Amino acid sequence: MIEDAVQEFSRLPGIGRKTALRMVLHLLKLEESEVESFTGALSRMRSEIRFCRDCHNVSDGEVCSICANPARNRNQVCIVEHIRDVMAIENTQEYNGLYHVLGGILSPLDGIGPEQLFISSLYERVLRKEVAELIMALSPTMEGDTTVYYIARQVKDLPVKITSIARGIAFGGDLEYADEMTLARSIAKRLPVENYVKVV
Repeated sequence: MIEDAVQEFSRLPGIGRKTALRMVLHLLKLEESEVESFTGALSRMRSEIRFCRDCHNVSDGEVCSICANPARNRNQVCIVEHIRDVMAIENTQEYNGLYHVLGGILSPLDGIGPEQLFISSLYERVLRKEVAELIMALSPTMEGDTTVYYIARQVKDLPVKITSIARGIAFGGDLEYADEMTLARSIAKRLPVENYVKVV
């Protein structure tokens, strides 16, 4: 039974077998009620948390708290790869617009094409003329730039401004590991996407 628990914990990202074993042994020291509270919280999170119908961020209801907030700038949409990127940018307190979570980036070698991402729903938001500016906040990698290029091509004939966060983040780095000051500066000093991706 302990081996089964270790196996499950080690499936979590960044958790090796030694760390998983420490976690399992720690849980064995707790009162049964504490373990039940822990597992109950995980079960409720998985069954009750939903995804926003507009931006695909995590949500308790049909629309997330960011999309539902009337104080947010509804003309700006920041495009990110994952939900954790929303959290990273929100922590900077520099950005007051909306988001669009793609759920990944284009990677043909891994079998991830436009159909596997939330690109069509982004296009629909632009078509409805809800958006004046798309801010590309994808990790500065080859796949990230390919995704930016693809989206820019899709909306190039529509009346929307396309910008990118400034390259204060090193090429090849992941957005979630950038410090808050670098992220804040990148959002504040965003540039037209044409500065580094040629859209033809």
